Amino acid sequence: MKPIICLGEARGENEAKINSSFVGASGVELIRMLGEAKVIELTSADYDYINRYYNTGDPQMMEMVWQLHPEVYRANVFNQHPPGNRIEAFCGPKSDGIPGFGPLVKAGYVRKEFQHELERLGDEIIAIDPNLIIALGNTPLWSLSNRTGISKLRGTTALSTHTVADYKYLCTYHPAAVLRQWDLRPVTIADLSKAAREAEYPEIRRPNCEIWIEPTLDDLEAFYERYISLARILAVDIETAGNRITCIGFAPRRDVALVIPFDDARAKGRSFWPDVRAESAAWAFVRRVLEDRSIAKVFQNGLYDIAFLWRSVGIRVLGAEEDSMLLHHALQPEALKGLGFLGSIYSSYGAWKTERRSTTIKRDE
Repeated sequence: MKPIICLGEARGENEAKINSSFVGASGVELIRMLGEAKVIELTSADYDYINRYYNTGDPQMMEMVWQLHPEVYRANVFNQHPPGNRIEAFCGPKSDGIPGFGPLVKAGYVRKEFQHELERLGDEIIAIDPNLIIALGNTPLWSLSNRTGISKLRGTTALSTHTVADYKYLCTYHPAAVLRQWDLRPVTIADLSKAAREAEYPEIRRPNCEIWIEPTLDDLEAFYERYISLARILAVDIETAGNRITCIGFAPRRDVALVIPFDDARAKGRSFWPDVRAESAAWAFVRRVLEDRSIAKVFQNGLYDIAFLWRSVGIRVLGAEEDSMLLHHALQPEALKGLGFLGSIYSSYGAWKTERRSTTIKRDE
């Protein structure tokens, strides 16, 4: 199997001493998390060297640990130690920035004098030719995608577009951030567990899903007969704006779903349906499904959705049996509970929340 590349930001003091990567405290935490995530298998020899590092502070001890795991290749965006450990030291105004790259930090562009670092990194990636790059933090994410925002994009896979093209990466928090903020650790381990699966193949694999959008009234009935009537449990979700429900979704299986829109900004009257009769018929369909106790239902933060449906359109939801937010909370009480976060943990979809172009007040948490 091809090595995974663990891509960090820049060298720290320990890394600079021996011209290597992840051989300080961050390296210890990274290798522990990789072990817990089953990316690598840690042995007594690993722990012996780690203990020697703790006792001596000698980064060579951590280098010995990494030598036991050739399945992981270590790299940094910058093979330099930034002054004061502040990546901002490599940045300047836009006029001094590397062409084609946006800011790495607020109003801070990596200066042209460091372009050779990206060229070196691109050569390293091509030489290793990994199935997966684990981008640890904002700087690696920026180098591969010209984007930042690790908290929104972590846990999802994409193909690199900058520095080197078409290599699959998964981003998560840098181990130094985990050491500063310990509640990030379970999330990072979950991301690394996904990385272990994604490293088995180089391409992006998204789940196949058939979504019926902009349906007619006949489509609603056809979907009901073909899918809802046979469903073991029906997933339900609403989107709202103000005191209105803008659309509602039904998913009777993981690979098929129906979206029933009610608002449409393109239409003159801002309604998706051509007239009051048709919209009333669509709501009657929704009522029939949601008030049918024999159809078991699962929500995401159902207390919000169920109350909103009653207040907004007078629909009583019957047969609600499960709530994905509460089920996740029972497993990981300290973790986030929003739908975007759950999708990053439990599914192979991309970061779809970042692709939304309209505003919603739906509360997932």
